Amino acid sequence: MRTIPLQFAGLAVAWGSSFLFIKEGLAGLSPAQVTAARMTIGALTLAVVAIVVRAPLIRRPRVVAHIAVVAITLCVVPFTLFAWAEQRIDSGLASILNATTPLMTVLVTCVALRSERPTRNQALGLVVGFAGVLVVLAPWASGGSGTVAGQLACLAATASYGVAFVYLRRFVTPLALRAPSVALYQVGIGAATIDAWVLVTDPPLAAGGPRVMLAMLGLGAFGTGLAYLWNTNIVAAWGAAAAASVTYLTPVVGVALGVAVLGERPAWNQPLGGLVVLTGIVLSRRAADPAARPRGDVPGRAGRRRRTTRS
Repeated sequence: MRTIPLQFAGLAVAWGSSFLFIKEGLAGLSPAQVTAARMTIGALTLAVVAIVVRAPLIRRPRVVAHIAVVAITLCVVPFTLFAWAEQRIDSGLASILNATTPLMTVLVTCVALRSERPTRNQALGLVVGFAGVLVVLAPWASGGSGTVAGQLACLAATASYGVAFVYLRRFVTPLALRAPSVALYQVGIGAATIDAWVLVTDPPLAAGGPRVMLAMLGLGAFGTGLAYLWNTNIVAAWGAAAAASVTYLTPVVGVALGVAVLGERPAWNQPLGGLVVLTGIVLSRRAADPAARPRGDVPGRAGRRRRTTRS
């Protein structure tokens, strides 16, 4: 319990710095190769943890199939989209757009789970949040098509996160599996999938140099391996709502690192839009009072329990 605040701080840094690591990795690797490197290193990290804690194997094929769906939608697809996007936009901007994940999760929940109709606060939060997205996108500005495509790719990535979290909540979380086992299978299956894709379509790995290698090590072990376990521990100790507040810190870390390390200069509308997005998240979560709902009915809880995610 005493280490939980340190794990919370580490989680904010791990997820916030992921966008810097991605940008550094793209100096020598393609987007798919960045995803392959981070997931392979993350899987090896989780394998070591699983051995140490003696996490049980998951033997039921149906459960493994459900985890495979989560691996694709929560890891392979969004990780690759963010890497592709960062070829076109700054890492800080990618971290701001990543903050739309809770909004996407609420939106997917409302669409996919018909029994959960949006409350007034959720609807207001979605409207405010996506107004913030428009401020970030700045449709009035004369940005290049590449910049627009990069931002839309980030939003597609967060939509994939939203689908994954709802699927996870519906098919995996009720099974009450041990977190290290689920994390290992999820990242391991994702690593095997993207590694096979890279070997067939994108070989060989480009020469990256020490800086790229260090970035991939940090992204894989820190941002993809340990971060999963830290988030699970925080949810268990503090609850899902408190654990989800890390969402407010990751864009700050991402933008700060982009400015300090890469010399990025965000436009005025980007942090402003990010603040509006976070306001929308706060409004949408006011409807999810843990005291008023069963523990499994907190929107986004399953995603936060597993993630449990994200870059």
